[in-house]
Amino acid sequence: MQLQETTAAPQGLAGPAETFAIKAPDGKTIAIPRAVDDRADPYLKLTDPGEIKAYYDAEGYVVVRNLIPGALCDEAKRSFAREVKPYPGYIYRQATAVPEKNVFTEHGHVINSILNIQDLNRQSFPGFTHAGMQILTHDALKAAVRVLLGEEGKIIQTMYFDGNPSTWAHQDTYYLDSSQLGRMTAAWIAVEDIEPGAGRFFVYPKSHTIDMVKNGGEFDIAFNHSRYKQLVLDTIKSPDLECRAPALRRGDVLFWSARTIHGSLETRGQASRASFTAHFIPSSTGMLQFQSREKPLQLRTINGVPVHHPKDQNLLRNQAVLALETTFPTAFNLAKRTAIKLLTR
Repeated sequence: MQLQETTAAPQGLAGPAETFAIKAPDGKTIAIPRAVDDRADPYLKLTDPGEIKAYYDAEGYVVVRNLIPGALCDEAKRSFAREVKPYPGYIYRQATAVPEKNVFTEHGHVINSILNIQDLNRQSFPGFTHAGMQILTHDALKAAVRVLLGEEGKIIQTMYFDGNPSTWAHQDTYYLDSSQLGRMTAAWIAVEDIEPGAGRFFVYPKSHTIDMVKNGGEFDIAFNHSRYKQLVLDTIKSPDLECRAPALRRGDVLFWSARTIHGSLETRGQASRASFTAHFIPSSTGMLQFQSREKPLQLRTINGVPVHHPKDQNLLRNQAVLALETTFPTAFNLAKRTAIKLLTR
């Protein structure tokens, strides 16, 4: 099976990549590649599905080069700039899971990333939702997910990043996972060449072998989230763990395991980090939320992929909930945190 079937290979061969000094989440300065070194890049050598799966199983992540067509990436960026950036209303956001208006960096990038592209109102964002879901359900991405999961996958969450919110180091399983813990996989899809100072995605290879505390009790997400974050920081200080932030070009995809510690580095410079994220679980499993309950999925098939729509803004009832959340944000947030605490106690 050919995974890199959708775009032409990069023109020419890049020489040895220079490095860029930047702080890792534990505060140490590390050197990351400025660009892809075509002669020495370990991921370009992974052309066989078996090799890709073996690397992923051993390291807890893998990069598949040149997976998504450049034309689709370009259209997603254009439609985001045309439809989303000038939008004055509320959109659910990745970091908080609550509706917020766009917040811009000093360089004009939207810093509060979008949560669940599939739930956006298609009347307000017709081009962006179409281009985004074409990428997130692309045949080449589906094939790669099938290799990693050993079966077809279904999407339970998506995101889009323009600016970099500097995501803290974490394991996804603390927040969401397959009902068979650890079987979820996720994909970070670059829709432009990601500059080294634009908030590169980082991973800690082999950290997927570490069993961390369960979401609940003194480490529940509702009232003790900061304790969990500190635990992860303490964990990555181990001399056995290394922070990697691979260079990604437009159309490249980084896959990682639900248990792999990852996040995004600090921003240094003016560049955006236009990218999508999708979380896939095996089709034979359910979705586990906060390691506490199996959440019913509201699935709709897009391009042959079952996609969860938790707050579809094309439905009147979900538009009404959005109106309540934005009218009474404090009361709504407290009620939600209390409900989560009851689930994770």
